[in-house]
Amino acid sequence: MDPLKIALRCVFWVERFAGLLKIAWRSIRQRALASALTAVAMALGVALVVAVLVIYAVLVQSFNRRAGGYELVVGNKQGSQLQLVLNTAYYVDQPVANIPYSYYAEFTQGTYALDVETAVPISMGHSYRGYPVVGTSPSMFSLKYRGDQGYELAQGLCFAPEDLYGAVAGSAVAHAEHLEIGSTFQAIHGGAESGGQAHQQEFRVVGILAPTGTPNDRALFVNFKGFSALHAQEQKTDGHDHAAAAAEPAEITAILVAVDPNRPRGAEIMAHQINRGSVAQAAMPAVVIEKFLRNIIGNVQLVLLIMAALTVVVAGIGIMVSIYNSMSDRRREIAIMRALGASRTTVMVVILMESVLLSLGGGLLGLLLGHGLIVLLSPVIVEQTGVAVGLLQFRLIELILIPGLILLASLVGYLPAVAAYRTDVARSLTATP
Repeated sequence: MDPLKIALRCVFWVERFAGLLKIAWRSIRQRALASALTAVAMALGVALVVAVLVIYAVLVQSFNRRAGGYELVVGNKQGSQLQLVLNTAYYVDQPVANIPYSYYAEFTQGTYALDVETAVPISMGHSYRGYPVVGTSPSMFSLKYRGDQGYELAQGLCFAPEDLYGAVAGSAVAHAEHLEIGSTFQAIHGGAESGGQAHQQEFRVVGILAPTGTPNDRALFVNFKGFSALHAQEQKTDGHDHAAAAAEPAEITAILVAVDPNRPRGAEIMAHQINRGSVAQAAMPAVVIEKFLRNIIGNVQLVLLIMAALTVVVAGIGIMVSIYNSMSDRRREIAIMRALGASRTTVMVVILMESVLLSLGGGLLGLLLGHGLIVLLSPVIVEQTGVAVGLLQFRLIELILIPGLILLASLVGYLPAVAAYRTDVARSLTATP
């Protein structure tokens, strides 16, 4: 075919499409209030879908950031592996029970020492103004997070092994509680909400962590030996802690184990051996969290998405009702279009375009509204999860919304379009306006 004819035909169809689009837009403007309300209803539904998708992505990102750096969490056999991981790695709730401190030696110089790269003791059960106080050793900050990133101190230094009451503050708790180098705080046994009492001994902040985007931003880290010595210090009489300094802790809450990378199945084999024993249980955080996200959080997301999708469908039905109810007032207008040469199909296409414009307009508004809402909530999200969310942060699955809205608009616009298609020209033109 002649290229010139192809070009002319393309121009013709583009101009015709633009003309029909202009007619549809003019019809929407004539019913501005009804059109705006239906578009807003669609926008709210789409915003809900966007919020569910983005928040789920934030949850997954937050959990996955903390799952790295070590392969095993070893703790008391009471409770489930999920409970052990959530308590120890994410500081959710209080620990169930402790394990003997002597068991820690199994990972440093005993049964499992050859397979272990780093073993970090963890003691929990105390808090400060709602933030967890975590007893640990300086080796905690030699671990990696998010794969290969190491912890850095924004200010000060890490507490020394012999500094019983030194502390390192996470970036979020330091900012929220205005903690600086040299600031002191008293740990509360359990939590203030459970009626816990503050210990007399104070910890002194010697370092502040740079932001990591992990739950560690919301924690205070202290020497685990000083942590366990708090109760002994309640009976001190001379203001010194020589006896406490000399004593080893009787118990700790858990052990974070980073397995030698040269032993690829080391974590799996070690976990099996530990779980066969009677002292402790071992959980692999990456596996436990993956199951948690898939079986629990994933199901919650699915339910919320279904509810959000139903909201969008209801908004689509609202578009159909709005256009259909306007058909009785537009029969004369449609009849004039037909009398001027417009075919039934052309009239039908105009009504479908009107439905698509309302749906896409509401959808675009919903995308902006959803992401705008996430940005407004971003300070809370950062404080709770450590994950920063921007206006332009989106998931690729959101792109499905565009063809989905076009399909929905076509379906809900079909009934009004058929009504327009069947308009009797002669009767509509002779009817009294």
